[in-house]
Amino acid sequence: MTTMRVTIDANLCEGHGRCYVLSPDVFTADEEGNGEVLGRELDSEELIAAAERAAKNCPESAIALSLGL
Repeated sequence: MTTMRVTIDANLCEGHGRCYVLSPDVFTADEEGNGEVLGRELDSEELIAAAERAAKNCPESAIALSLGL
């Protein structure tokens, strides 16, 4: 099974909220409104697709996706 690792660069995130609005099963907001990853290792097609959708819509390109081992 393919897994994907998801991270958000806190130095790039400006809190537009697109990640947690578009993909609430993968992301949430921290106390300042910046994106935060709920689970760093995704193992379902639905969650991987949601993370990809959020990454494509992040204005700062703060979301990084990489294949897990």
